[in-house]
Amino acid sequence: MNSFETVGYIASLLSIVNQVPQAIKVIRTGDTHSISLTMYVLVVACISMWLVYGILLKDGPLIWANAISLVPIIYIFLVKLTNTMKGKDKWGI
Repeated sequence: MNSFETVGYIASLLSIVNQVPQAIKVIRTGDTHSISLTMYVLVVACISMWLVYGILLKDGPLIWANAISLVPIIYIFLVKLTNTMKGKDKWGI
């Protein structure tokens, strides 16, 4: 592994870890009131596109970071969407 790949894997790890605190809070409390649904729609689309880009490039750090990052992101998004549809949260930005 060269220094470029090392930087890529470190960046990948940080990308994965950055969603963990929010996911833990949502798992523990179920509260998504302060989370923007619009922002999570954009995050899901963005990370999905980075995953596709990584697959097309056959770039390991991009693939694994974005595939793993999607797990807590999609969970948070689905809980937020469910809470919004049930009327617990507002549809606004």
